[in-house]
Amino acid sequence: MVRVRPFARGQVPAATGEESAVFDRLAVTEHGVPGRTLMESAGRAAAEVVQRLYPRGDVVGVVGAGNNGGDALVALRTLAAWGRSVRALVVADRAVDDPLLHGWRVHTVVVDVADDSAWDLLSEADVVLDGILGTGTRGSPRARQARAIDSVNAARGAIVALDLPSGVDAATGVTPGVAVRADVTVAFGWPKLGTLLGQGRALRGRLIGVEIGFPPVTDGRFGAALVTPAWAAATRPPRDPETHKYRVGTVLIVAGKPGMAGAAVLSARAALRAGAGLVHVASAADNRVILQSAAPETIFVDASDRDALVERAAAADAVAVGPGLGTDTSGEQVLSTVLNAGTQPLVLDADALTLLGSRRPCSVEETAAARPCLITPHAGEMARISRFGKDEIRGRRVDVAREASETLGCAIILKGLPSLVAAPGEPVLIDSVGSSDLATGGMGDVLTGTAGALLARGLNPRLAAALALHGSGRAAVRAGRGEGILPVDIVSHLRDAFAEPGPGETDLDLGCVVLDLDPAR
Repeated sequence: MVRVRPFARGQVPAATGEESAVFDRLAVTEHGVPGRTLMESAGRAAAEVVQRLYPRGDVVGVVGAGNNGGDALVALRTLAAWGRSVRALVVADRAVDDPLLHGWRVHTVVVDVADDSAWDLLSEADVVLDGILGTGTRGSPRARQARAIDSVNAARGAIVALDLPSGVDAATGVTPGVAVRADVTVAFGWPKLGTLLGQGRALRGRLIGVEIGFPPVTDGRFGAALVTPAWAAATRPPRDPETHKYRVGTVLIVAGKPGMAGAAVLSARAALRAGAGLVHVASAADNRVILQSAAPETIFVDASDRDALVERAAAADAVAVGPGLGTDTSGEQVLSTVLNAGTQPLVLDADALTLLGSRRPCSVEETAAARPCLITPHAGEMARISRFGKDEIRGRRVDVAREASETLGCAIILKGLPSLVAAPGEPVLIDSVGSSDLATGGMGDVLTGTAGALLARGLNPRLAAALALHGSGRAAVRAGRGEGILPVDIVSHLRDAFAEPGPGETDLDLGCVVLDLDPAR
């Protein structure tokens, strides 16, 4: 059996530091949860994870100011009560006999920048707890904290960050100065958005979310959420036992100029594996033999036959257009024909986005105003169809995806690591299973066909996009993910990937664990 990871017990928000602070206050003021109780629960849950992953050896905690340092002290005190050898290096204005220690004899040293002998204690630790900086930190760490971070990174033992690695911006994943490179990050309540993006994603290590007593999360509290196995299992469309091919979704794939039959084949086969009942492929006449040999389950349509193309497009439950289409006059004519053939949901990818970016035959906004629409740009394509430059897209991916979806009026898959799904008025959904292994030509064609099938099966563009990302990523894991993985490998495992139950599996049999993600790849 293939291991199912990520693990998540249900819907998992991804919070910025500001959102976390607001929710902390809400828990205290509206639900009567004492802040001290949350800190106690966080520290004890972190101790549980440390004890399960690293059950032997000395533990040294580097303790900063505020709640993050308090969480570290509670974790150290708890481990001491369980018989572990623990020490605390304090890099903030905290008392050596902090009340959070409850009288337990935890060897505590207040450390300054030049205290070389104290920093040497880290070299002796088997486990290092990073409690230096928390979610409210902005800008580069000050000298004392920066020295602590450098010393933590130089330690030989396993590094466990509390809530997020110190030095990582909780909202963006940016590291304006030095930052901790963690082996494990224990997130309290939910993962912080910055540990899912950019440098923060690379520095977090294994990401484990623990429940610490927060009230339930209501709609509108957070601007982003993870796509998890539990979410995917609850979202994928069911199939009625008594049905037929026309009732489970008919999709038209419009792809492949002469010499680009492969793009059409990959999209079509992905649509079939994603559960479409009937797939038509409109492509160049030169591609007919290849398509009917490689995908005999599909029905070929000559893309140059305008009447046939209009008929098929109007009859389909969804249309996916763009892979290998071409950006010449012929490709533009085919795209124009499809756009004027109905109002069914539409996936726009690759060459279709390039054409629309230059308003040939119209703009993305005009297209999205006429029908439900999903676009699938990478950073370069996003720059062509929006007001954002490439550097801004890479640096503000969540905000850019959200703002572009509002401006363009459609759902967007902004490809990258991780890929993001944005739709007007909805939280951004973050893919949890993609990796750099998927950076291979043809993967986008598979995603387009998969999303098209899910649209045809009745999902709205936002849900179809997120489920297509998750299914493709899980298919890659089942195929034995690695640098040599091919799009055909993804296609062959899509069916089993979509059949996976939630919430996934974890080797941490701890009731407090609500999320478990492997280190980013």
